[in-house]
Amino acid sequence: MDKVLVVGDGAREHAIAWSLEKSGVAVGAVISHLNPGLVDIIKRTGGRVFLGSPVDPHFVVKAAEEFSPDLVIIGPEEPLFAGVSDALREKGFRTLGASKRLAIIEMRKDVARALQWKYGIPGRLIYGVFKNIEEAYSFSKALGAVAIKPIRQAGGKGVRVIYGDAKYLEFDEAYRKSAEDIMKQLSNFRDVDAAVLVEEAVWGIEFTIQALTDGETLFFFPPVQDNPHAYEYGVGPECGGMGTISPLPFLEEGEVEEAKKAVEFTVKALREEFGERYVGVISGQMMLTTRGPVIIEYYSRLGDPEALNALYLYEGDAYSLFSLAADGKLHKAERRFKEEYTVVKALAPLGYPHKRDIAKGRRVYIDWDVIKREGCLVFFSSVEERDGAYVTLGSRALEILAPGKTAEEAYLKSERCMSAVRGDGVYYRRDIGSPEYMSYMATKAGKVRAVYKWRRERGLDGKIAIWEPGVGLREYKL
Repeated sequence: MDKVLVVGDGAREHAIAWSLEKSGVAVGAVISHLNPGLVDIIKRTGGRVFLGSPVDPHFVVKAAEEFSPDLVIIGPEEPLFAGVSDALREKGFRTLGASKRLAIIEMRKDVARALQWKYGIPGRLIYGVFKNIEEAYSFSKALGAVAIKPIRQAGGKGVRVIYGDAKYLEFDEAYRKSAEDIMKQLSNFRDVDAAVLVEEAVWGIEFTIQALTDGETLFFFPPVQDNPHAYEYGVGPECGGMGTISPLPFLEEGEVEEAKKAVEFTVKALREEFGERYVGVISGQMMLTTRGPVIIEYYSRLGDPEALNALYLYEGDAYSLFSLAADGKLHKAERRFKEEYTVVKALAPLGYPHKRDIAKGRRVYIDWDVIKREGCLVFFSSVEERDGAYVTLGSRALEILAPGKTAEEAYLKSERCMSAVRGDGVYYRRDIGSPEYMSYMATKAGKVRAVYKWRRERGLDGKIAIWEPGVGLREYKL
């Protein structure tokens, strides 16, 4: 029996292990806490738990030497940033995960934007990087509506969008607080300087394109829509993601193909820039806008929760697919997906995402009979099992995937399964995947589609001019 070592301990890694168990392999895992779902799969498949830090290259290599896996799969981004994949490859382990040099496409938003403009990757946005808040403020006013981000990946958090082009006093206050918060957030990281990235804010339909690649071939999963805001109807702070849907009937095939091309161009640009083949997962978080699809940011791994939809919908053998990517033979992969809809909803403790201290220690209970009857799947994240309950550790507790032959069937199943989960101070988003949600997304997509198609028909989407203080009129060729 082949063995696979999974690095990481969230719902995404639980889903990866779930897909590998169906392939009939023994699953081991390097985890920082005892994820109940991962532990169960490891026991059932005859694998092994390695309790320690997934971001410590020395510890992960030691675990691999003891387990002797046929393949190592790295789930989260931080181990990639820490060079875990490089350390494993140096020791001769067959590894699926981008190198530290190439994972910079996610780790550093400023590097990703610079790469897009240098190589003419489609879907790029106007941006600037600033260490000085006053200079960033001047640039922000020139753009009008802006997104202010930490230059480093921070777990999907820290992004602020300010629409204040006509309300300068409100803009000033909102901007300064956002920039100061980001500078403070970046002080927790030792691998980047404190700086903010300011880019034009765009409006439209967000979606994620996820792809396995061996550096030559890209294997795309169906597009997924994540919902990064904590509360219903897309309000509240951005977090790691409160739920997903896939496939996306409100996107046109041509729009999805444009997004795929942007990701393909990025893989080629990375190879040209760094002289390395990208082996692992690369994902584009996209937005369908009045300019067509644009890239909001990249992932150097599967998203969470987006991975759950992708791996459930894939109808082939997951271990074979991952192995082909690691071996440079991805062109041989079978491209078969279920003709179903999926809705994923995350359960989070009160206090998440900003007050982790009060989000810890909350007890969660699951009525497994309901879950089984509805045909849903539970993937655990930041919980441990104690005395018959699942106890939260400060982040999202679990994610439930509901499949259906129609989008509405999947939504109704997701609601029935979420009602089977109870706990002391926990919440989830009821709106994700609802008929009202789907109708709203279709209407919104139709509005931006009408504009970008009108612009393209008249040749009006090639350039943008901005008046920058101290610079004058500056033209950007998109």
